[in-house]
Amino acid sequence: MHETRRLSRLFAAAVGALGAVVLVASPASAHVGNETLGFDSGFLHPLTGLDHLLAMVAVGVVAATWRRDRALWLAPAAFLLGMVTGGLVGMIGMPFPGAEVLIVASVILLGVAIAAAVTDDRGAAWVLPVLAFAGLAHGHAHGAEAPVSAHPVLYVIGFLLATACVHAAGVGVGSLVRDRRLVRVSMGVATASAGVLLLTGA
Repeated sequence: MHETRRLSRLFAAAVGALGAVVLVASPASAHVGNETLGFDSGFLHPLTGLDHLLAMVAVGVVAATWRRDRALWLAPAAFLLGMVTGGLVGMIGMPFPGAEVLIVASVILLGVAIAAAVTDDRGAAWVLPVLAFAGLAHGHAHGAEAPVSAHPVLYVIGFLLATACVHAAGVGVGSLVRDRRLVRVSMGVATASAGVLLLTGA
């Protein structure tokens, strides 16, 4: 049993490391200006904002620290599903009042979730809807800022892939800190505090 848990942690850490490698290895020569296809601009867009990065990493950490096996995919899936919906809504020009504030607020709430290490169904009752709604706000921002010449499908695939890679990196981090209460709580507080600072400047 102990060996199985150890292997699952190593696997999660390896997935996170792979996600980080993919991000670092993404071509430095990728040109956002080459928007005839849209994949490059879609992939790079989520990586250009601190609020987006904090939220995406936090989703992965929440997934890894949640004491339910299915959360490892359920939490990121909720966020990504919200992103797809929000991205499409943003790309067709539908408004989303207060989206920027909601994006920053999601960073705060995810920081709280990390610090609290949600472990039960009562936590799922608010964490999953928060993740889906946060994904909706983040996705809308990506979609609304899509280059006019970008291919919609490739652009969406690009920002979803980038988001999934950052989620994987967050899972790797979360797998290392979930049993280290002080480190986990400190990470959660730091994330929420960064959200508060971003909110005051929003």
